[in-house]
Amino acid sequence: MGLMPGYSNIREHVERLQTLSFEVGVYRPPSEGGSASLLLRVTENCPWNKCTFCEMYKGHPFVYRPVDDIKADIDRVAAIRDEITAVSWKLGLGGKITRDVGAAILGADRYLRANHCFITVFNWLYAGGQTAFLQDANSVIMRPPEFIAVLKHLRTTLSSLTRVTTYARSKTLAQRKPDELKAIREAGLDRLHIGLETGDDELLEIVRKGVTSAEQIEGGQKAVAAGFQVSEYWMPDLGGRERWRQHAENTARVLSAINPHYIRSRPFVPREGTPIFEDYKQGRLHLSSPHERLEELAVMIGALEVTAKVCFDHAMNSWSDRRGGHLFHQDYEGYQFPEEKQLVLERIHEGLTVAESRHVDVKDLMSMASL
Repeated sequence: MGLMPGYSNIREHVERLQTLSFEVGVYRPPSEGGSASLLLRVTENCPWNKCTFCEMYKGHPFVYRPVDDIKADIDRVAAIRDEITAVSWKLGLGGKITRDVGAAILGADRYLRANHCFITVFNWLYAGGQTAFLQDANSVIMRPPEFIAVLKHLRTTLSSLTRVTTYARSKTLAQRKPDELKAIREAGLDRLHIGLETGDDELLEIVRKGVTSAEQIEGGQKAVAAGFQVSEYWMPDLGGRERWRQHAENTARVLSAINPHYIRSRPFVPREGTPIFEDYKQGRLHLSSPHERLEELAVMIGALEVTAKVCFDHAMNSWSDRRGGHLFHQDYEGYQFPEEKQLVLERIHEGLTVAESRHVDVKDLMSMASL
């Protein structure tokens, strides 16, 4: 620790860090947290905000942020980066972002520990400063020329970025022209995280998703054709015992037609304060048991014809194997299909041989569910 001079040597940089802030939302996919992506708000909340299973943005109006405001936020991120890097140089670390840099800054001002903007940028730099996630729920809703201007400014200003991702709605993608999507991709947006949830039209209407399965296919295919890396999310048991088979079969049909790069499982858990939670409480929706969820999964996986990575990268995929460990590995890259399709089916079969009492039940999941 002989590198550490007195805090007075870095005071000017710490004081500037106290004055710099930018818009940071709450939600991001787990894979973006795992890679310590920079979180940057380009729109605020959700422009649809009617899905009966989602509580994330309820009570908060959608805000279309002006391009100049977003660019100013990007510039502030760069300014925070520069102040942190300057501290590294003064500590004799040659611009490297290490724990010593963070300790020195927090030692000079412990209140920065509660500064979400500083913490976000520091963690991003500490992880290599390579990935960014654009918030909130549907950034592609931005008018294409404006979104392109934001992406170009982002890529120019934060040149260390190698991957930029965002959430997108299938409906919005279906409405975009192919050349618009291609231009957005070429401007620097790499990956789209899309909440498919189900490919069953009856269930899509019931949960007020605001899209048809045909539009899901059109939007997903357009995104793939434009060169995006597409990550689709689906919800096992969203249809409950009433509609599990049609949910599984039609979800497989839609995902097979899209053939995205990633398919991510997010087993359905009713959230308090949502309309679908009331359906569950009033007995209009009956949730499946752990074995029944696995049987639904077997139907969906069995009918899935894709060259994608199928992932169970969330704690809600909580089935156990015979040894008491996770039935599926929960890394962000998952299982490569079709090569590992049989392996996944074998894992499902193993899960069905494990007593249901050894699996985590949905009622337990309701207390641990998080995004």
